[in-house]
Amino acid sequence: MAGVEKLSGPDLGKGVSIGDLADGAMLEGHAEGEAVLLARNGDEFFAIGGRCSHYGGPLAEGVLVGDTVRCPWHHACFNLRTGEAQRAPALNPVARWEVRRDGGWVTVVGKAVADPLAPIGNVAEQPSRGGRGTGSAIVIVGAGAAGSAAAEIARRMGFEGRITVLDGEDEAPYDRPNLSKDYLAGSAPEEWIPLRLPDSYRENGIELMRGARVTAIDVARKSVSLADGSSRDWDRLLLATGAEPVRLSLAGAELPHVFTLRSLDDSRAIIARAKISKRAVVIGASFIGLEVAASLRARDLEVHVVAPEERPLEKVMGSAIGDFIRGLHEEHGVVFHLGQTAREIDGQSVVLQDGQRIAADLVVVGVGVRPRLELAERAGLRMDRGVAVNEELETSVPGVFVAGDIARWPDPHSGQRIRVEHWVVAQRQGQAAGRNIVNGLSGRPAERFDGVPFFWSQHYDLSLNYIGHAERWDRIDISGSLADRDCALTYRLDGRVMAVVTLFRDQASLAAEMAMESDHGATRRSPIAEV
Repeated sequence: MAGVEKLSGPDLGKGVSIGDLADGAMLEGHAEGEAVLLARNGDEFFAIGGRCSHYGGPLAEGVLVGDTVRCPWHHACFNLRTGEAQRAPALNPVARWEVRRDGGWVTVVGKAVADPLAPIGNVAEQPSRGGRGTGSAIVIVGAGAAGSAAAEIARRMGFEGRITVLDGEDEAPYDRPNLSKDYLAGSAPEEWIPLRLPDSYRENGIELMRGARVTAIDVARKSVSLADGSSRDWDRLLLATGAEPVRLSLAGAELPHVFTLRSLDDSRAIIARAKISKRAVVIGASFIGLEVAASLRARDLEVHVVAPEERPLEKVMGSAIGDFIRGLHEEHGVVFHLGQTAREIDGQSVVLQDGQRIAADLVVVGVGVRPRLELAERAGLRMDRGVAVNEELETSVPGVFVAGDIARWPDPHSGQRIRVEHWVVAQRQGQAAGRNIVNGLSGRPAERFDGVPFFWSQHYDLSLNYIGHAERWDRIDISGSLADRDCALTYRLDGRVMAVVTLFRDQASLAAEMAMESDHGATRRSPIAEV
């Protein structure tokens, strides 16, 4: 999502001294008018595009891990040897550049991959011959973060069978986090929103059926039924049905100026209404609710937030962050009505339980989401406040996998079964499930999903990065200053780090992620029951 690229650092086409780049170091420069990252790993030198293909983060400010680099903004990962995007949220590779070493100099001599948005089939991650799944069928229910990622990774691994993705919406898979952030604020154009151009699915042999509502799953016959009376058979099935917004059961909740935000159509409708509105009421101080508040303030609407809690986000991040976030929004003109709930909505206002009436010509309800579990329940899959899966994301029915918002999986970092509703987690689970589906069809062993949960939340010019998963804690350590917007908060339970939240400390966020990945403590050794 980068704009015009600003170049910095040396012209790597003219070369730099080897002595200027220590082992394990990175240097941002440019070549042929493009940003280039030059990295050293021992006696090897690598050059790839310098900007993350997700939102344009500067890779030189990230972290080297072996022969990969992690983006400082949203923790995408790229292979230094190929430029391939190895981990969401980046889906596209970056360019790979040729490097020449001559005496005491290293020079970037030309681009090896001309198109950083190469087709998803043009990758090196291919299985051995004879294991490509020709004649097999994969059906994916849900074209969101998890479903679309799974379809892509299956093709990237060389799967040659049929892939069908079924989804009830009419849009191509899109960048859902942006719907409450820059797109809603008016600073991101709509062409940024699709994850892929519509033709890319057809070109890669993925049958994407939009507006296709699945009504039933027959696990015995390995078939899914659609609302139009047709069906699709499968050898492997992935359920990635996601979540839907919780709707209020109060008078006026169905009025035309009252919205929830989950889909692209929802965001478009709010934008259209915002253009003819002056005052908005956001019901709910969730991440979505507060991001909506910030985006509507960017559109110069007067914004009021109504929520029952004493502090926004306190249950998720504690009182210090809650007070800080409230103060940040108040600095931007948001008016809070905390300790309050809505009693009714009419055509001109929201009435609170205490009788207070807040004028509003736009109302957005952001009180959370509910996982879409009906198909899984009716199919007889084991449930556990979500769909229970094992470490490979396979359900209680062999050959049926689950990823994203509906999955409850054994998390090695907390030692608990958890279910989270994070975009990046859904993408990475989709990638893991896709790999395991292809592995199973080609006779190779499955891999464990042990990714560390990550999400970010944007408020005006500030982004909170969250690593880990802390449903509860008994101690919060703060390094730095919230007031100065330069800090890291570490959430501990019985001395163990459960989560880390950072403000403008990207290196600390990446370090926390790597520490959790490399943690081989008691929780990781403790067995967690299979499905």
